[in-house]
Amino acid sequence: MALQDLTPQLRTRLSRMERAVGWFVFLATALLLFGFGYYIYHTAERKGWFKIKAPFLVYVQSSTGLNVGDSVYMMGFPVGQITSVQPQKPHEPHNVEVRFDVIDPFFRYLWTGGSYVKVNAAGFLNQRQLEVTRGTNGPAIVVTQPGVWKTVPELEQLVATETNSWQLYQDVLDANSNLVFGAYTMLNAANLQVLASMNLESNAVFVYDNTVKYKRIVASWDNRVRRYVNFAPDHDSAWLRTVETPPVSDQLQAMVAQVQLALPNILALTNKLSTLLENSGNATSNLNATIAEARPHLIGILTNTDSILASSDTNLTAILIHLSDLTSNLNAQVQANSNILSSVSKIVVDSDDFVQGLKHHWLLRSAFKVKATNAPPVRRK
Repeated sequence: MALQDLTPQLRTRLSRMERAVGWFVFLATALLLFGFGYYIYHTAERKGWFKIKAPFLVYVQSSTGLNVGDSVYMMGFPVGQITSVQPQKPHEPHNVEVRFDVIDPFFRYLWTGGSYVKVNAAGFLNQRQLEVTRGTNGPAIVVTQPGVWKTVPELEQLVATETNSWQLYQDVLDANSNLVFGAYTMLNAANLQVLASMNLESNAVFVYDNTVKYKRIVASWDNRVRRYVNFAPDHDSAWLRTVETPPVSDQLQAMVAQVQLALPNILALTNKLSTLLENSGNATSNLNATIAEARPHLIGILTNTDSILASSDTNLTAILIHLSDLTSNLNAQVQANSNILSSVSKIVVDSDDFVQGLKHHWLLRSAFKVKATNAPPVRRK
């Protein structure tokens, strides 16, 4: 049915409905676009798309467990991600080149003294991850301030008008390669006088204005020339030293190889233990047989010993009885003859008198002389 065939009331209602549907579609589309934009913004912020990225590269022995898009960590925080994993050319001394980005502000923790990359195992399926360590001293590895080449007279004019703005972009060494001024040294009139007296090449140094900062990395420290060198972030990257842990599979393979090498010795030791246990069993069996054979002899010896002891006991009893009889007879004789003791005593006295008489006879006196001794003489009171 054509629109002109409708009544004015129906045409009015239809127009209102069309406007309502149009507004609904417009609002739904706006909300959808807003949600999609917020999601993109949140994702970009989370991934650091709006932050300054510092490009770095390291060399590793193996690419096992390292993939593009993997996170890079510092102090346990994700600070960037791997952007490239490429094998080196045949004539290159390294095996694999790994490039990664570190976002702001974490790249400001990376200094020439103490910063390096650790390649750690991250699981049992050959997974590995990169971890960068924060620096402890030295200049920053990458900077966002551009450097310029200025002569000492030019710097004297700049320092006179712009105080606390110009700093060294390099290390300044004397003729003996001793450090005179380090990078970041704030330039003033006194420092410039020292620089003017050092006869530097072209009487100029690399400096930077600390009030000027770019939204990208513009230079990295080159330790060979002891200064910052400008580079293009799309092509150049700052190099970091690597400490690589072998993958878990390689560690397990090395462990298995060690076990295989030690297995013959273990088996030989097991065989020796088995032989020792077998010999011990045989010795125990022989000892049991010896004890069994010696048991009858032991029993006979014990029986004979018992018989000997019994006989000795009987003989000792008989001897004691006989001795008792002798003492009884002697006692009876002494009791029967009461004069026997006086007779014995008289015999002893007479014998003593006879001996004393012999001592005083002139013929026998020399036989009874007493030999002299070392005893002190007896004092007479």
